[in-house]
Amino acid sequence: MKKITLLAFIMLSISLSFSQEEESKTSFSATLVSDTFFGFAPLVTGSYSLNEKTDFTIYGIFWSGGTGAGWGNWAEFGAGVNFNVSDAININPQLGFTKGNLLSSFTSGASVFGDGIVPNLVVGLDSESMEGELYFGYYLPLRSEGPTTASYIHYWLNIGYKFSDFISAGGHFEHLYGGPESGEEDVYQWFGPYIQFTDLKGRGFLRLAGGVGFVDENPGINNSFYKLSFGINL
Repeated sequence: MKKITLLAFIMLSISLSFSQEEESKTSFSATLVSDTFFGFAPLVTGSYSLNEKTDFTIYGIFWSGGTGAGWGNWAEFGAGVNFNVSDAININPQLGFTKGNLLSSFTSGASVFGDGIVPNLVVGLDSESMEGELYFGYYLPLRSEGPTTASYIHYWLNIGYKFSDFISAGGHFEHLYGGPESGEEDVYQWFGPYIQFTDLKGRGFLRLAGGVGFVDENPGINNSFYKLSFGINL
């Protein structure tokens, strides 16, 4: 009887250990984002560790808030692979797909699944004293559902210094370029400082960026900007 109890205890311990190891391979986070152009656009990301240097990644963006409500309740979902090239730098190429009508008909047609395709790249920096992120996304139509289609290039770069584990600050540059066929133009260009407060237990952060715009057209969007982000690690 004692041998059976001991064996059961050993098997249970092994099972719990394996379960905890599997659980540690996954991570999810949600970032609530609001800015001058896109309005409220929450982002959800997830990853599954394949090995010490590589992760499978997924993401979803709820673009439907703000001006996105006129784009057929635009939404984006994608997946990719993240490579940890060093202790401080990671590179994450991904491929996304959109649902809506912005790319497939420039908002003139019905909202459709497979509205567009989005090859994109995220490069992250996180060292003891520095932090930063480079994003580049190319939004291309996957379907043609109206008199014209549209495409966009969207990228940003921010880099900052960690004054402590709690507070950091730096600069943010962001650019959106594109539009309907043969009508591409600068939608906005933003530049300004940011400040970030990070939870010391690693549960999330709060960041505010703001500054000036460099595109003369549509001054309601481009003469200044704000970008408020609240991240939660699940």
